Amino acid sequence: MTSTLKALGIALLLATSTPLWALSLDDAKQQGLIGEQSNGYLGVVVDSPSAEVRSLVDSINEQRRSLYIEKAEQAGVKPQIMELRMGERLLERAPNGEFVRTPDGRWVRK
Repeated sequence: MTSTLKALGIALLLATSTPLWALSLDDAKQQGLIGEQSNGYLGVVVDSPSAEVRSLVDSINEQRRSLYIEKAEQAGVKPQIMELRMGERLLERAPNGEFVRTPDGRWVRK
C-alpha cells in the first residue's frame, strides 16, 4: 500500500469515527445518499440531502482536500493532479452497489 493510500485510509477512518447516533460514511454510501466522484471528492446523490448528509460530505471533503494538498506538495505536483489520481483509485475501489459519478455527471450504482 502506498503512503498516499495509507494516509487517505487514515483520514477516512478518522472521518468515520463519529458518535453511534450519527450517520457514518459507510452508512451514507450504503443507503445511496452519497458517492465517489472522479475528482477525488464525495458527492451527494439525492436531490434533497439532510443537513447531516451535507455536513458529512463537507467534513470529509475538507479532510480530503487537506490531505491532497499535503501529498501533492510532497510529490511535487499540483493538488488537482493528486485529486484526479485519488479519484480514480476511489472509483475503482468503490464496492458494488455503491454510487459513483460517471464522467457525464450521472450517478450510477457500481
